[in-house]
Amino acid sequence: MPFPIADRWFEKKRIDEDITLIYEPHVVPFLRCNIWHIRGRDRDLIVDTGTGLESLSRFAKNILGQKVTAVATHVHMDHIGCHHEFDHCLVHQLEAEGLRHPNAELTLVDDRFDPNDIASMYLPGIDAPDLGGPMVTALPYEGFDLRNYRLRPAPGVSCVGEGDIVDIGNRAFTVLHLPGHSPGGIGLWEAKTGTLFSGDAVYDGPLIDDLHHSDRAIYETTLRRLQELPVKTVHAGHDPSFGRKRLLRIIDEQLRRWDAVSR
Repeated sequence: MPFPIADRWFEKKRIDEDITLIYEPHVVPFLRCNIWHIRGRDRDLIVDTGTGLESLSRFAKNILGQKVTAVATHVHMDHIGCHHEFDHCLVHQLEAEGLRHPNAELTLVDDRFDPNDIASMYLPGIDAPDLGGPMVTALPYEGFDLRNYRLRPAPGVSCVGEGDIVDIGNRAFTVLHLPGHSPGGIGLWEAKTGTLFSGDAVYDGPLIDDLHHSDRAIYETTLRRLQELPVKTVHAGHDPSFGRKRLLRIIDEQLRRWDAVSR
């Protein structure tokens, strides 16, 4: 089907002095990842990198520091598309192979993925009739061939796990292993400010717990852990940011849904 050409592929919104939200408005909401830029004194962080349909590093060159670390909260395709543009990448060891050598088991896409039909994602055992249609509503530039879309291997991949510290000079984040949605999901927690970058462990929308590598029991443990965390602000992998009151409500509603299903 013909697509219009986007005036610009990315949009950005400054959250505060250090944090900027970047997103791809022409990617359908299901796959529209929040890309977080955190400015540091010694190094900047990019938390997740979107689909990879257009260059993130080129768009963000005016706000990025000289040293940049790209964090993968997990390796689903909508979160790691531009990690290959950065020389230093962090990911949990359980999903590192998905960043080094993208594969369907971890990223949900392979050579059979058709960007014109997102129902062709690797979703074994899931009946998702509402997932049909293309992954975009526009193209990044004239002549772009959506059929050539592929995830590219990332260089410089280092593994992090529970309790590791990501220090960017004036700010330091503790890595939280937050599995359930995926095996190696991680969050970045800054206790000093009560700020959590949660990836897809929790966001203000329907949480996905039925992928082939999801684990509902483990996911419940993760959400109960987040209930106890003294969070003030959650910057999630999708949808708008929110505070502690909304976090507790999202978790309570999800736990009730699971409880109702298990009866």
